[in-house]
Amino acid sequence: MNTGHNHHQGDFHTDDIQDAEFQDAEIIDETHEQEAPKFHHQATAQDSLDVEIEDELPEIIIKKNPEQKPEEKQTEKSTNNQSNNSSEADEAISILEAELHKEKDKFTRLFAEFENYKRRTAKERLELLTSAGQDVILSMLPVLDDFDRALVEISKSEDENLLRGVELIHSKFLNTLRSKGLEQIQVATADPFDSDIHEAITQTTAPTEDLRGKVLDVVEKGYKLGDKIIRYPKVVVGQ
Repeated sequence: MNTGHNHHQGDFHTDDIQDAEFQDAEIIDETHEQEAPKFHHQATAQDSLDVEIEDELPEIIIKKNPEQKPEEKQTEKSTNNQSNNSSEADEAISILEAELHKEKDKFTRLFAEFENYKRRTAKERLELLTSAGQDVILSMLPVLDDFDRALVEISKSEDENLLRGVELIHSKFLNTLRSKGLEQIQVATADPFDSDIHEAITQTTAPTEDLRGKVLDVVEKGYKLGDKIIRYPKVVVGQ
């Protein structure tokens, strides 16, 4: 009897333990269900705190690092902009200076070419006028030679009126040629012979030793137009 009773007590005790465990599990589940929103609320609060900390972090960093003040950042940015603008301005100035130098060089060359053209055309015009006048004057020289011969022959006569008339015409004609630049080359007997301004048509024995290599006679007068000899005087040279 006792054994059976004890068996029933053991069974009852086991059932009671199982029921207690089941009730404890239900209590635990309910506790978990009640605490879950609390944990969720704590997690949400923690997330919000993290966000607030992250929002406040730049301000904290700025306060801890005085070198990163907004004013200094703005100043640094402004300095960089000024440096970039200065570099661009220097580059633009260099380009403009190069173009200016190129244009000045071009203008200098054109000006030099124009000056050379002016001098060349002036010289050509002068040479043209000189050559044109030279041809006319050269054609007049034989007439002038004839006047010289006529004066020599008329001076041998006794007709003074004729001589005076011919001298007047000769003088007027010679003055007209001189006004155009004609000039007689002066050569006298016993002058040293100079091949640069004299033309030797013949050589003859000098009457004296001191006349050797000198002009003995002028056969034809020489003339120059300006600085240019247009006809060399023809002379006889002693040897």
